[in-house]
Amino acid sequence: MSSPASSAAPMLAREMKAWVLDGPNELRLSTKPVPRPGPAEAVVRIGAVAVCGTDLEVIRDGPPALVAGGLPFNRNFTPGHEYMGTIAALGEGVDEFAVGERVAVEIHAGCGRCTRCREGMYTACVNYGLNYADHDKGHRANGFTTDGGFAQYALNHINTLVRVPHGMSDEEATLIVTAGTAIYGLDVLGGLIAGQSLVVTGPGAIGLMGVGMAKALGAGLVILSGTDRDRSRLEIGRTFGADEVVDASAEDAVQAVMRITRGKGVDYVLECSGAPNALNDAARMVSRGGRICLVAFTHGEAPVNVARLVSNNIYVFGIRGEGHSATRRAAALLAQARFPAKLLHTHTFAFDALPQAIRCAAERIGDPIKVVVKVDERHA
Repeated sequence: MSSPASSAAPMLAREMKAWVLDGPNELRLSTKPVPRPGPAEAVVRIGAVAVCGTDLEVIRDGPPALVAGGLPFNRNFTPGHEYMGTIAALGEGVDEFAVGERVAVEIHAGCGRCTRCREGMYTACVNYGLNYADHDKGHRANGFTTDGGFAQYALNHINTLVRVPHGMSDEEATLIVTAGTAIYGLDVLGGLIAGQSLVVTGPGAIGLMGVGMAKALGAGLVILSGTDRDRSRLEIGRTFGADEVVDASAEDAVQAVMRITRGKGVDYVLECSGAPNALNDAARMVSRGGRICLVAFTHGEAPVNVARLVSNNIYVFGIRGEGHSATRRAAALLAQARFPAKLLHTHTFAFDALPQAIRCAAERIGDPIKVVVKVDERHA
């Protein structure tokens, strides 16, 4: 008796179109073999993929991508990690999903054998990038250490698959990973006990999603800060539930938080801006014993006022990705439509126009928040 995988696999095309990263900022449309699934794997036919700020860093600089032990350039590597699609084939013995199901895809599949993976911290896998030649310990992070979603098909471990809620569009489904990162940050901060206060710094996609998710989880006062170039995003933040928004170009953000909280500060800060002084500002926004979660990457080293952190018993956490199965909970919250998450999707491009999509996101042409690339049916 044939398994679902054996009956589905022959239906897969032999080749697919995929974007390959040559040198820095050099993407080339190429042809690759369609992957075949092994045990505990599924092949996903990609329906849509969003452009993340980290994609821009990978394409421009290389890190945090690590391919075959080195930078991702000129290694026939396909970036892209915020994608969704339809299961096209299943590996032997896989019965958790069915061919034809719509899924969003979590980035990280840790090695499953290191201490961090066994603790559920697979986004901090000790064996990050070890998945090649004589250094194969099973780690995978699609779009970072293994081929990602700027292609027609992608191979995924079944642990990374999340069912797309009924009625959700392809474009909105690409936001599930973004929401998962916000949820993971809130988890690290303590699960945001109902009624506690939060500042979100930086109204990008993760910051805005953090506002919406925090309110969905019962947060009390939520303050969102940005700059004068973020005015439209700050207004979306209000729509997502922010009680107060701060234009840091017009008023010092720390002083604004103290004004709003009457000098008390907030319980938590979710730092999504990556600004050089962001951590020091966050330390002045939280009350004594408060918690700060760093989500964004800074460019270069940043000075930190350690004395303030220590003397005020302030906790600082850094997160990577969407650990602790946060994407599953994010999908469930998005399905409840507590806030209009689809407002984050602002621009759509065809698959062949990926370089234009990258440029739109990188140069903020037309004030994009989430740029989505649709993988057109004619490319099947």
